[in-house]
Amino acid sequence: MGNRLTQIATRTGDAGTTGLGNNERVSKDSLRIHALGDVDELNSHLGLLLCEPLPDEVRALLVEVQHQLFNLGGELSIPGFELLKPAAVLELDEALAHHNAALPRLQEFILPAGTRAAAQAHVCRTVARRAERVVVALGNAEPLNDAPRQYLNRLSDLMFVLARVLNRMDGGDDVYWKSERLARQNATE
Repeated sequence: MGNRLTQIATRTGDAGTTGLGNNERVSKDSLRIHALGDVDELNSHLGLLLCEPLPDEVRALLVEVQHQLFNLGGELSIPGFELLKPAAVLELDEALAHHNAALPRLQEFILPAGTRAAAQAHVCRTVARRAERVVVALGNAEPLNDAPRQYLNRLSDLMFVLARVLNRMDGGDDVYWKSERLARQNATE
């Protein structure tokens, strides 16, 4: 990245366009810019989650995810460029398997609630899903590498698992949806 930002208010976007990393100008409502914005929003929500007390292992993982999301944004900003490597997807797979192995099986759907950190992890999960949907739409409209879509898919799953981990951090538990089926099951036990 040879060009560092030295001036933030350039006024070049006043007409509703923005510059990509290859100097091409595109509309601010293009799929590519929506994808970039959703990835940026996701990274910002992860930054907010990192303000919470977290286990060191989870903190280190989330910091690495932030760096990979920056790579993903860089890739999205330059059509045809590859910056997010398939190895990053494998790292999420490993983290997902590791953290999920320590959790009990789900009894029912859970609500995006519990501790503040867990609730923020759920926000990250939902923003990751939105970013994934836009990346899928972008990939349907123009050529795109597989890793960005796969990374966001895995990251959403990981954030669900980490929310469960964070709810248990101080002896808590998931917040279960009060379904009729679960109520009947508990009544017969």
